[in-house]
Amino acid sequence: MSEAAADRIRVAVVDDHEMFRAGVIATLRDSFDIVGQAADVPGSVAMIAQTKPQVVLLDVHVPGGEGGGGAEILTKSRAYSPATVFLALSVSDAPQDVGSVIRAGAQGYVTKTITGADLISSIKQVHEGYAVFSPKLAGFVLSAFQGVPAAGADGAAPVHDEELDRLSAREQEVMRLIARGYTYKEVAAELFISIKTVETRVSSVLRKLQLSNRTELTRWAADRRIV
Repeated sequence: MSEAAADRIRVAVVDDHEMFRAGVIATLRDSFDIVGQAADVPGSVAMIAQTKPQVVLLDVHVPGGEGGGGAEILTKSRAYSPATVFLALSVSDAPQDVGSVIRAGAQGYVTKTITGADLISSIKQVHEGYAVFSPKLAGFVLSAFQGVPAAGADGAAPVHDEELDRLSAREQEVMRLIARGYTYKEVAAELFISIKTVETRVSSVLRKLQLSNRTELTRWAADRRIV
């Protein structure tokens, strides 16, 4: 192995969307040594334990394990690879998602709207010890570091929301994007799913929340400060 190759940052990618994972790896391959990839909680923990990457790109909503997603992977991996740093890369910019992985120890959090060049730069920065966050997440991150619930206007702990808990992680992703004004086509592109799948999930969300249309959905999400 050449000295240049030996100096390349060793990166692993965790995401349950196979096509997105492949796209990220293709984007990073020329700049980093891609040492592993995984799609669920137990597979990710095992992969990190085996490959001991220097940086892990970590999706927030990953299936399996005890349902803790990216935060669970981060927590369980510490014992096996304590030197690994984690950069969350997620479609979600919801305060509770940001807070969960930051409190678990992630070094940064960027959304999937990031460009390839910026993602490469972000990986290098977290590897060097810097904290990296998408600009729009600054307030959420500050609250998370201070231990203040980002969703509580009066500083109180967020109330357990039984309605939100009715939705699966993927339905919550679709719900947040629709509530922000994304079209079905834009949601499909963002989540790497078909428009038909978006339509199906929106219908399921509306049914579970007993709402009639996306206008009511937007109001429902805004009232809970989850958009």
